[in-house]
Amino acid sequence: MRRFINYLKESYAELTKKVSWPAWDKLTNSAVVVMVASVILALLVLAIDFCIQHLMTAIYTL
Repeated sequence: MRRFINYLKESYAELTKKVSWPAWDKLTNSAVVVMVASVILALLVLAIDFCIQHLMTAIYTL
């Protein structure tokens, strides 16, 4: 149990003193980039799905 408590103390110390966290504005900019990229990727998948659906419908109705 002592080793676990020591582990938690060392982890806390590392997260508060050794890790360099990004500034808030940089963090929000990164989040916006991720959201925009996710929307673009979702639209791309939607377009591909739409095309494949119509292609399969055309093939199966022959």
